[in-house]
Amino acid sequence: QVQLVESGGGLVQAGGSLRLSCAASGRTFSGYAMGWFRQAPGKEREFVAAVLWNSAITCYSESVSGRFTISSDSAKNTVYLQMNSLKPEDTAVYYCAANHYGVRYWRRTEMYDYWGQGTQVTVSS
Repeated sequence: QVQLVESGGGLVQAGGSLRLSCAASGRTFSGYAMGWFRQAPGKEREFVAAVLWNSAITCYSESVSGRFTISSDSAKNTVYLQMNSLKPEDTAVYYCAANHYGVRYWRRTEMYDYWGQGTQVTVSS
C-alpha cells in the first residue's frame, strides 16, 4: 500500500523559511514524478513544484520559482520542499503526490496517482 506522509508545516512570519518533507513508502518510485501542490481556502488545488524521482530534473510554478526548492533523497525515500522568502499568499495546505507518467504531466493535478493527507502552512504578515 502506497503511503505519502507530509510533515514540516507550521506558522511562520513573512520572509521566513520552512522545509516540508514527504516520506514515501509502499513501492519503488523510479520514473515517477513527485510533486507538491497546495490548496488555499476557497481556491482550487494548484501545482507548486515537481521532481523526477532521484534526479535533479525539476519544475516550478511561476509563483514560487526562485524561492522554493524541491529535491528527493532515494536513500531516505523522502521528497523535500525548501520554502524561503515566504509570503502570506503562500498560506495553504500543502500536499505531496506521486505520478507514474513522470515529467509528461507533472503539472497536472488529475494525473497524479497517490496523494498525502496534507500539511498546513500559514504565513503571517
